[in-house]
Amino acid sequence: MTVEFIDAVRAGLVEVGNPARAPEMQRYMKSDLPFRGVPKPERTALVRTLFAEHVFTDRAVWIAAVTELWRDAEYREERYVALDLLAHKRYAPWDGLDLLPLYEEMIVTGAWWDFVDEIAARRVGPLVLAHPDVLTPAMRAWAGDPDRWKRRTSVLCQLKARDATDTDLLTDTIESTVDDPDFFLRKAIGWALREYAKTDPDWVRHFVDIHPELSPLSRREALKHL
Repeated sequence: MTVEFIDAVRAGLVEVGNPARAPEMQRYMKSDLPFRGVPKPERTALVRTLFAEHVFTDRAVWIAAVTELWRDAEYREERYVALDLLAHKRYAPWDGLDLLPLYEEMIVTGAWWDFVDEIAARRVGPLVLAHPDVLTPAMRAWAGDPDRWKRRTSVLCQLKARDATDTDLLTDTIESTVDDPDFFLRKAIGWALREYAKTDPDWVRHFVDIHPELSPLSRREALKHL
């Protein structure tokens, strides 16, 4: 099943790919992996067909397919399909705490915003909400990790939490990385605060006021709609 599915993914990407667009897509994403030149709408249509034709009935096989597609990817779109497979609603009941090491591997090896932001908000985030006793300490540990993408994930993992946001965790993850000059970390801080401002604007205003050490970028993003 896994080999058949991955072969179908690769053949499908070749079929709908546009080699003329691939170099520009690679330049834009600053990617070491080349592209097949598949825009997102075409990939969405492709995976809809593939996922209908290849239905996983065993969780271990599903995980193996995701893992192999990610690790053995020769083109960036193969990793996008791996994330699409993880996110498919059919397999939502199969998500679980035991997948955190896989998500961590994807964050560290993906090491770019297009992968990391999807994993942070849609894969790690729901686990944090479902297993706060385990993952709140883990996110605090990630916030101090040398890997900037794990730190970005810790800041962004509550993007979709809304009124379930743990403001103590949000505060701790931001304060752990607030002095770092890295653009992606400063952008993440501002983005996380901007999203939470939709739920509690007064909290965000107060947070910004009592944290003068926030970078101008973080501050500007946080207050963008306030």
